[in-house]
Amino acid sequence: MKKLYVLLAFLLVQLSAYAQTGSIRGTVTVKGKPLEFATAALKGTQYGTTTNELGVFELKNVKYGTYQLVISSIGYRNITKAVTISEAKFFQELTLQTEELENSLSEVVVTGTMKEVSKLDSPVPVEIYTPVFFKRNPVPNLFESLQNINGIRPQLNCNVCNTGDIHINGLEGPYTMIMIDGMPIVSGLSTVYGLSGIPSALIERVEIVKGPASTLYGSEAVGGLINVITKKPSSAPLVSADVMATSWSEFNTDLGVKYRLGEKVQSLFGLNYFNFQQPTDKNGDGFTDITLQNRISLFNKFSVERKDNRLFTVGARYVYEDRWGGQTQWTPKYRGSNEVYAETIQTKRWEVIGAYQLPIKEKITFQFSANGHNQDSYYGTTPFNALQTIAFGQLTWDKKAGENHDLLIGTALRYTHYDDNTTATALDGRNAPSVVKLPGIFAQDEISLNANNKLLLGLRYDYNSIHGSILTPRLNYKWTSTDKRNVLRASFGNGYRVANVFTEDHAALTGARQVVFTEELKPERSWNGNLNYVRKFFLTNGSFIGLDATAFYTYFNNRIIPDYLTDPNKIIYSNLAGNAVSRGISLNVDFSFANGLKAMAGATAMDVFQREDDGSGELVKMTQLLTEKFTGVWSVSYSFQRIGLSIDYTGNLYGPMKLPILGPMDPRPEYSPWWSLQNIQLTKKFNNGLEIYGGVKNLLNFTPTRDAIARAFDPFDKQVTFGADGQVIPTPNNPNALTFDPSYVYAPNQGIRTFLGIRYNLFK
Repeated sequence: MKKLYVLLAFLLVQLSAYAQTGSIRGTVTVKGKPLEFATAALKGTQYGTTTNELGVFELKNVKYGTYQLVISSIGYRNITKAVTISEAKFFQELTLQTEELENSLSEVVVTGTMKEVSKLDSPVPVEIYTPVFFKRNPVPNLFESLQNINGIRPQLNCNVCNTGDIHINGLEGPYTMIMIDGMPIVSGLSTVYGLSGIPSALIERVEIVKGPASTLYGSEAVGGLINVITKKPSSAPLVSADVMATSWSEFNTDLGVKYRLGEKVQSLFGLNYFNFQQPTDKNGDGFTDITLQNRISLFNKFSVERKDNRLFTVGARYVYEDRWGGQTQWTPKYRGSNEVYAETIQTKRWEVIGAYQLPIKEKITFQFSANGHNQDSYYGTTPFNALQTIAFGQLTWDKKAGENHDLLIGTALRYTHYDDNTTATALDGRNAPSVVKLPGIFAQDEISLNANNKLLLGLRYDYNSIHGSILTPRLNYKWTSTDKRNVLRASFGNGYRVANVFTEDHAALTGARQVVFTEELKPERSWNGNLNYVRKFFLTNGSFIGLDATAFYTYFNNRIIPDYLTDPNKIIYSNLAGNAVSRGISLNVDFSFANGLKAMAGATAMDVFQREDDGSGELVKMTQLLTEKFTGVWSVSYSFQRIGLSIDYTGNLYGPMKLPILGPMDPRPEYSPWWSLQNIQLTKKFNNGLEIYGGVKNLLNFTPTRDAIARAFDPFDKQVTFGADGQVIPTPNNPNALTFDPSYVYAPNQGIRTFLGIRYNLFK
């Protein structure tokens, strides 16, 4: 009997505790239609969730009290409503209506100024791309998904291993800094791998800044920034999954799971797995058209709830990838041999990123990141084994100074340890790993001159333990019309970069060319100017048209450009004895019609070249290799709301680019043709969070010429005759005096294919 009383007492306590809580349920709409994936949270508490496909959210077990309910979603106006949970009102049923922002100019961005500001208020032009944009052309990694962004081109650097980098406004990948949540993750050894394996289920948005940002972010931000912002655990679905397969036997899986560790720690786990194990040679050159890959990436983000909503987040990622490309009969037993050619790369990589706001009155935040990269690879018979470890710490002070000044002051320290088996880390015949310490300080002042004009001044000083002092200033100006339909931005700044040839340019390892350094490479310096104009038009029928035009100009000193042309058997590296220029104009146009049709189109015309001393003292202008003069992108979408069906048509167009031919006798064209990749997709949404999608990629079935790889039948140059001077001698078997060379690449070798996928999001 005594045990029964104890049990009854326990149940009464539980009922009493439960009775002190209630629920809030609501529906969020836009123009009468449900808004999904919106965040619903009680300000200053741990209560938070997201709306489902019907726009419905529910907060359960909310303790009695009065709260501020905040509804937020990128591209829509925030809603704040006071709600009370009490004994008399333990259940609240709400209907809330928001509205689209004017072309999403009030979206919050952090890239460009290193602090949260609205896109409209930012003096630095920042482009934002959400998962909705990337879903219009689903691909297995972020590298490929950037192909439909104007002015950005994923460039393949090798026909065999299919590694690549991101070009922004004609500048190669090493000039682009890649970050996760504002922390640098890609540099040196990881330049060609950093965008693979980021689970799409965890991506909140991608922010892009075109042009130098060295003032705030230091080296490697000369061409621009790509900042991947991951979801907050509070706003993510409980479970999300995305599985896709193609007719080429490619399989990709993205998984996200939200969970809690105790009362104050929310966590978000993500997994990406990609597998392609079918050697395919549709162009008949004896080599795989695309590399075989087996990749898994694990990511976990923790968010700790603290007093006064101070920030404390920690994230970690691990990536393992095993890839190979080469002659189709290759098996692992031939790795490193001269019998069957292949390029095999095994990568193990870990990353840790985080941010902690100090528990003091002033807004001072410590941000940190660290990563380790281990690469074990063979390029034919050439081994390349490398280890890289980077540690980064940064302290920033965000301070208002009066009504018109918004200051950001910071200090940073970066430590890089790099070692490989090449001459890059050799000294006097012995191994000498590279160790670089890079302390720096920076400051910026955002000055509000008046309601329509804003000025941003910035200055950074770094001390490179090898190259010495480096100073990088910048200036940004923004004018906004009173009706906020016109925005003009102008920027001017300086950048610098220290190159690591072997880690950034895998053409230095592939093929038969010899790598030659004619001098000790000096840091590159650049000066950049941008002019950006945004104009919005609102039509009487509810339609919207947005224009975004930019003119850019970058001037380089000490530019490091590989020379493929002087000697067809060599890649010659040196600082340019002259100067280099990247200049051009771009235009983006957005259409949003009242009938539900949406379209985006963009075009960039550019001229990227260098002026080099030809030996006579005269500067001769030369077009940069593998850089197109024109690129265009488009995306057209239409939704049939009543039946939950949507259609997306995406594509890009590239103009001719100069290619690295093997001398005057090479029969391959010196310039690529005009080429285009186009895709179409159908998506069916169901009411239970399920989506089924499918379509066709590369509708035109475009692939490069069959002979893109020179002498693919003789990859070890066993039948090539060399003269006493090291040059190739024409023979009946080799009348054009060629060597094996896979660096003649401008487009993917993968032709038309179908794809089918399924997505599912669970919010409860």
